[in-house]
Amino acid sequence: MCGIVGVTGRKDSVEILVSGLEKLEYRGYDSAGIYVNNNQKQAHLVKSRGKIADLKKKLIPEIQGSTGIGHTRWATNGVPSIENAHPQFSTDERFYLVHNGVIENYEELKQEYLSDVSFASQTDTEVVVQLVDHFVIHDGLTTKQAFKKTLSLLKGSSYAFLLMDHEDPETLYVAKNKSPLLIGVGTDFNVVCSDALAMLNVTKDFLELHDGEMVVVTPKKIEITNQDGESVHRDPFHVDLDPKETDRGAYPYYMLKEIDEQPAVLHRIQKTYFAEDGSLKIPADLLAAMQKADRLYIVGAGTSYHAGLVGKRLFEQLTQIPTEVVLASEFAYDNPILSDHPFFIFLTQSGETADSRQVLVRVNNEWQAPSLTITNAENSTLYREATYQLLLNAGPEIAVASTKAYTAQIAVEAVVAKALGMARHISTAKNFNLNHELSLAANAIQAIVDEKQTIKEIAHHNLAKTRNAFYIGRGVDYFVALEAALKLKEISYIHAEGFASGELKHGTIALIEDKTPVIAILTQERTASHTRSNIQEVKSRGAQVLTIVSENLAKPGDDIVIPTISELLLPLVSVVPAQLLAYYASLERGYNVDQPRNLAKSVTVE
Repeated sequence: MCGIVGVTGRKDSVEILVSGLEKLEYRGYDSAGIYVNNNQKQAHLVKSRGKIADLKKKLIPEIQGSTGIGHTRWATNGVPSIENAHPQFSTDERFYLVHNGVIENYEELKQEYLSDVSFASQTDTEVVVQLVDHFVIHDGLTTKQAFKKTLSLLKGSSYAFLLMDHEDPETLYVAKNKSPLLIGVGTDFNVVCSDALAMLNVTKDFLELHDGEMVVVTPKKIEITNQDGESVHRDPFHVDLDPKETDRGAYPYYMLKEIDEQPAVLHRIQKTYFAEDGSLKIPADLLAAMQKADRLYIVGAGTSYHAGLVGKRLFEQLTQIPTEVVLASEFAYDNPILSDHPFFIFLTQSGETADSRQVLVRVNNEWQAPSLTITNAENSTLYREATYQLLLNAGPEIAVASTKAYTAQIAVEAVVAKALGMARHISTAKNFNLNHELSLAANAIQAIVDEKQTIKEIAHHNLAKTRNAFYIGRGVDYFVALEAALKLKEISYIHAEGFASGELKHGTIALIEDKTPVIAILTQERTASHTRSNIQEVKSRGAQVLTIVSENLAKPGDDIVIPTISELLLPLVSVVPAQLLAYYASLERGYNVDQPRNLAKSVTVE
């Protein structure tokens, strides 16, 4: 949630900050703001409710500075408003702070130290900046000392902080815990950001920060210290990404661009994980660790959880190892009875998902079990802290509604399952030509996106005005139905649910009203006839049925027929019409596809 940017040592700081915020707007778009200062302590604070475009309207040419901080907000404490927008500042207007995360004990700190302070906002962030000011004024501490003392008082909190002192306008004070933050390294300037995407136009070299570290950044110096005050040296990593990859190009929305990119993503995964001779390039030590497992636990949230459900089928079919899929937010605080030799697989697009990170902390510290993170973000928290790592290589995913990360997660799960099955001499793995099937999947997806006009018309006739819609299916089709319903509800605001079609008669069918859209997914040969029977049940109650059917199971009157590939990988294909239906339903209803209300891309708070 939320996006942070900062820069010191650049005369064009306003342009850099605004450009960075635009790149991070997928992380929050309730409000935004910047604070800039020059060497003569001439400062400007500009905040706006709404999107970055609303902020830009307030930026007159006179607003300039060589150092500044910026923030785009997804509201947690306090409603979206100019008062609650960041940067938050101290009463004497000396200190300015932007913050991602949640401070759990802010009310107690407010009562203990700041009872005489008149607060201008409802945010926990203002408590932190007022504390820094309090310790400077009342305790005579330096800004660095006051910042460090304030950090020591925060209990059980997630935060990424970027602080400026009006009296020291070239210096940025930085700290993080459980929330992502990077330092971008330049020549005679440095930058700070919560995602490297924000600053790729000025640098491609970044320093990762670890929990509990504090950093002092000036144009020519970066000083990192750990919680014990010890100096930390860390080499920067290079992000080899063309900034143009983060642009929409000719597309009206990122979501449509990312749907169309899915065939290319599958081909990239093939190039990454298959050698020229067709063998799989999965690290031997990872396979050795997984072979010792008596049970696999796939951990995910939202779309990643749904990809994990498909992964369960892949791992059990290709490796013959029992596999469980768990919701990170539930599992983190559960007391499960684990198997004797568990192995954990974390699925996460951002690598910063707070709920999944809480599970990984237990895996590392309490259960001391091996783990694998499959993510799109190298050097992210879950990437660093897992025992093993594999990349999705899906390219930047900007739209809040995940599409290509979902298909990439399933594809990489299939690669790992195939490699592990081969190592275990499982016949189903040996006989499964995954490289060929991924090529077929890419071609099938391409065929669907090339005919998207048909799906646009279906959305227009069936989803433009409905209040409710339901997806149904059996087996992996049910897993896809869950993801399909999530896509529809999160960007079109239609009340959508995914149901196991065999469960309809056990209560769910009571929800079916006249003309209610029910979208049935049929790609599994052994269950297709049963789902056809369920279709008749909802039709008899007045449902308006649509079908997404694999070609080998299609019948006259089916609505969307998709090419047939291996049943194990058909979820890669069957989900694409559902993604497009959600996209066009949102357009029909006049919404911003990329920025649905109340949602943000990277969920870095629990």
